Amino acid sequence: MGDRGWTDGYSLALYTPLIRSCNEIGFMKLTIVIVNYNVKEYLRQCLHSVGRAISGMNAEVMVVDNASTDGSVEELSPLFPWVRFIVSKENLGFARGNNLAIHEARGEYVLLLNPDTVVGEEVLKECVSFLDAHADAGALGVKMLKANGSFAWESRRGVPTPFTSFCKMIGLCTLFPKSHLMGHYYMRYLDENEPARIEIVSGAFMMLRRSALEEIGLLDETFFMYGEDIDLSYRLLKAGYSNYYLPLSIIHYKGESTQKTSFRYVQNFYNAMLIFYNKHFCGNGRRWLTWLIRLGIFLRGGLEYLLRQMARPRVLADSDRFRMLVIGSHEMCGEVQSVCHANNMQCLCIPLNPHDEEERTLPLKQIAEEKQKASYGYIVFDTELFSYSEILAFIRREHLRKDRKRMRLGLYSVWSKTLVFASSTFSLPQK
Repeated sequence: MGDRGWTDGYSLALYTPLIRSCNEIGFMKLTIVIVNYNVKEYLRQCLHSVGRAISGMNAEVMVVDNASTDGSVEELSPLFPWVRFIVSKENLGFARGNNLAIHEARGEYVLLLNPDTVVGEEVLKECVSFLDAHADAGALGVKMLKANGSFAWESRRGVPTPFTSFCKMIGLCTLFPKSHLMGHYYMRYLDENEPARIEIVSGAFMMLRRSALEEIGLLDETFFMYGEDIDLSYRLLKAGYSNYYLPLSIIHYKGESTQKTSFRYVQNFYNAMLIFYNKHFCGNGRRWLTWLIRLGIFLRGGLEYLLRQMARPRVLADSDRFRMLVIGSHEMCGEVQSVCHANNMQCLCIPLNPHDEEERTLPLKQIAEEKQKASYGYIVFDTELFSYSEILAFIRREHLRKDRKRMRLGLYSVWSKTLVFASSTFSLPQK
């Protein structure tokens, strides 16, 4: 399924009946929970990929909207009739938002999924099959790729004990990434292409056994943003469950759709770390650790904030050097060219005929030839013509190339009319 193109325009109408018929059976295998806050276009792309991935499965999808002001619910709910939108009048945060949906979930397994993700067609089915075969599994994570195809180290992590976190904060984790002792935070000594037992599963894609949640409790709502996944993973381990990593690829923009250079982000991230330490490591006369950890967090947080400010990404539309290579149908190419013209961006299209059997695979030779002629910062794929699995496999191979002419990922659908990048989205101009 993941190896063929979607030549007939894989629209919502094609898989909505399949989803509904499965839900009518009564038994629910999987509940997918997505918490959204003002990332409408990323959520649209996410749901588009999820719809393909759950086709034929006994699955339900629930979106908790945390009082978005970008029209997420008003615009997307009519387009995705198989998704249940739960609208909050306030921003509940990640933990409360997920818990709100989990209380009403019917699935044997519950997947917590970020809205700024794109999943391959077979990922969810394979994850469910793995959990079915491993009764000891409490949580399951996958291989997360950034928009440039690089591996996101957050895909698997170790428990951030005081020593493990100390190694990360002072850089020992980076200097000795393969060390089981000093590099334990990201567990980089594990092969990213092999399944493995890990300790911490990322909340960006966290498939959980419902019975395990009923035993240990849901997400700790003391955490507003960040840290909930670490706490939940750790509680699963303490209860005797195993957490696993599977080398199944998804794209995770890793919060690039939010403003990560802000002081509020740094403050929330490191405050969550402090909450975790106080809860699990600073009791029984060890309160002195709180002050030591607080000092380390303050110094590391301040440094990270300064580094992020210095490395702020340039807005795509303002970059004179920004060029994209566009791969898709004639209709898609024409629309993307209109988007580029309206936003002062440059693009070169390789148009394909979706009805031609030979043009239903990625034109790797043409892409290589165009890259020899000019440098392209981004490659944009037609998600109606190609499967997400194909696209993810390409962008990963692109990152592993040694010629350094690597490209970052862009996605476009003639259905959505929106060009989606890691840190920006551009819509087709209204006529």
